[in-house]
Amino acid sequence: MRDEGAARGAFQDGVFNYRIRVGWGDCDPAQIAYTARLPDFGLQTIDAWWEALMGYGWYEMNRDKGFGTPFVHLSCDFRAPVTPRHPLICKLKPVKLGTRSLEFDFAGFQDGVHCYDGRYVSAFVNTTTFRPIAAPEDVRAAIEPLVAASGTVR
Repeated sequence: MRDEGAARGAFQDGVFNYRIRVGWGDCDPAQIAYTARLPDFGLQTIDAWWEALMGYGWYEMNRDKGFGTPFVHLSCDFRAPVTPRHPLICKLKPVKLGTRSLEFDFAGFQDGVHCYDGRYVSAFVNTTTFRPIAAPEDVRAAIEPLVAASGTVR
């Protein structure tokens, strides 16, 4: 069921808190999460954020709403290993909403340990033409209060 992901997340002071179960299959021979899985956990969090905020995730956004938000920048800073031992608590906050772009600040924690940070920037595009568009008004109205909220991911 699609809304299971949104049910694992909640908003507080503009920050979306999302819980991910890190599995054995997410790990490398060193028994820590593969490096490539860490940005993916951020992407899962953003998809759940859209669903919790707007009532639809990326699939519906692209297929039914006629717009998408492909990434134009992604960066991560690693601080501590992520393992299957504890849930990964992901914190996500939109920090900048431009006319045609959206920037998120992200942080992942396990058992109170700050494991990694991320910065994700996406552009709003028309899914038929793949040309940049302004953020739809209903989307802008939903995101602006979260950008202005005082919460932080760290």
